[in-house]
Amino acid sequence: MELFPAIDLRDGQAVRLFQGDYDQMTVYSKSPVDVARQFKAKGAKNLHLVDLDGAKDGVLVNFESIREIVTDMDLFVEVGGGIRDEDRIRQYLDLGVGRVILGTIAVKEPEFLEEMVRKYKEKIAVGVDVKDGFVAVSGWKEVTDREGMEFCRYLRDIGVTTVIYTDISRDGGLKGTNLEVYKQLSQIKGLQVVASGGISFAEEITALKETVYGAILGKALYDGLLDLETAVELAK
Repeated sequence: MELFPAIDLRDGQAVRLFQGDYDQMTVYSKSPVDVARQFKAKGAKNLHLVDLDGAKDGVLVNFESIREIVTDMDLFVEVGGGIRDEDRIRQYLDLGVGRVILGTIAVKEPEFLEEMVRKYKEKIAVGVDVKDGFVAVSGWKEVTDREGMEFCRYLRDIGVTTVIYTDISRDGGLKGTNLEVYKQLSQIKGLQVVASGGISFAEEITALKETVYGAILGKALYDGLLDLETAVELAK
């Protein structure tokens, strides 16, 4: 199983939000690049970057931090947050980003999503954020009538190869992830599922590696609940 330590970027800093709430933000480092170096030193091969300014305001405040991380380190980097047009996709891919993650626009503009998947294939992933079984968009403030599992099947059918699936209720809570939903998602053949939201314990890494392609580790790493070196070994 691939592990993706997460770095959320806001105003050039590494931060974490609680359940996507910008008013519940903790700053962990003023240097996201240093955080990335620490993750690499502990065995990380991948990184999951989220541009929170891009997601909120559509601005590229954190582009230099992302550029430095991508160009200075030999890591597979996936980036999400506010990617709403092809120009932004190209900017990131030209930089050397391995995969860009589309969120709200993937739900609201399916024609755009399908065109980007046709053009960029496996370099396009979709973030599927789910609340009470239904897909949520616009910073998790708007819950749609799209059922999460059905939406993932649709994504597989149009050629999306990787989905980052987050159970919003578990995000940032340090109380464990939704293992049952990932068992269900593993039945969608041909789709690489990355588990996200609430992964907090070593035994969850062991359980998830039987069902999913990857897992994102966030607050549990920053708060010391999970040790990255241990997680890397368990994921092998």
